[in-house]
Amino acid sequence: MGKEYIVLRGCGAISPLGFNEVTTAQSYTSGQPAFKTILHQNQPTPVAALSVDAENTLQQLIKANPAYKNLDRSVHLAIYAARQAAEEAGWLRSDHVLHDDLGVNIGSSRGAAGLFEQHFEAFQQNDLSAAASPTTTLGNLSSWVAHAVNAGGAQISHSITCSTALMALANGMAWLKAGMATRFLAGGTEAPLTDFTIAQMKAIGIYSKRDSHTFPCQPYAVAKQNTFVLGEGAAVFALELVAETELKKGDVILEAIGLGFEQIGSKTGISKEGLNFQKSMRHALSQLSEKDPGIELIITHTPGTYAGDSAELAALAAVFGAEAPAITTNKWLTGHTLGASGGLSVEFALHILRHQKFPAPSYPTSIQATAPASINRVLVNAAGFGGNAASIVLRQW
Repeated sequence: MGKEYIVLRGCGAISPLGFNEVTTAQSYTSGQPAFKTILHQNQPTPVAALSVDAENTLQQLIKANPAYKNLDRSVHLAIYAARQAAEEAGWLRSDHVLHDDLGVNIGSSRGAAGLFEQHFEAFQQNDLSAAASPTTTLGNLSSWVAHAVNAGGAQISHSITCSTALMALANGMAWLKAGMATRFLAGGTEAPLTDFTIAQMKAIGIYSKRDSHTFPCQPYAVAKQNTFVLGEGAAVFALELVAETELKKGDVILEAIGLGFEQIGSKTGISKEGLNFQKSMRHALSQLSEKDPGIELIITHTPGTYAGDSAELAALAAVFGAEAPAITTNKWLTGHTLGASGGLSVEFALHILRHQKFPAPSYPTSIQATAPASINRVLVNAAGFGGNAASIVLRQW
């Protein structure tokens, strides 16, 4: 029957860098970070929040549907990104007819963090709303996205911590190849800029204290310090199974997905060797053609924590040795968006494939990688609490 490929027909994203392809590309081109400082528990704390323009655009979406006002911010972000991806793919219709061949899988690490905190405060005051349970279920992520794009197929919501978005892409690939859907929207969303979520990250001891620095989040930094910064955002992708004969030059295909797990040896599940990364990368690379196995660039997970960054770099050395490809990340611009981070890294990969260049960190780093002359295949990593990791390979046709 001929070979078939998973094609990314559309990409939708909203993040501290932008709310569409144009605004996000401008941020990447300028290399301007998206951080601001807030007071959290009377301490200056850096965060990466939506810009004023992005926030206004999101609020317009919320006002367009009265039912949206009671939903968590993570759901709002997911709906925005999903509609954008569906529109780019040509799937967005105004007829309100359900399309049973269109599946949805949207994930989040924390889910309805903001609403949980609000409803808990109300609970302490004996004033809990009847909407508390329905609006804080994880299922809201995919069910409300499905409503927004008229999807009548599978509606899956899940959390695998910070690997969530890449795991959603893995699910989308599996459903399409199994013939259980012909189109799929997959991605991740996160709205973690809440008092309790920020406090949790501080309690682990990884939160950046560089609130006065232009770049408070510094992956690959020379200094041995933790510079983790929370950010918010969502990224969703329109996937479709296409015959090789129908592919066009410039199409981006989801060529391979690798998963990796290791025994939990610490509170964050990170080993010094990055065994989960080693497994996920080797799993993904094993699916590539022996005739053309090359990777030109790796977008690393690297959240700006000393242990996490070191583990991933150790894994890269173990898998690739002296032939390691160039590496980069976007977290020095966006912070760590938890369950959405892998999706925003995929969006970054699409930007790089389209423009054939990427910004370099504007602070001293421990990496000396030279940017490749051309970029045709990109590997994206993500990992999360619990010892899990995921790696995907994107290739431009």
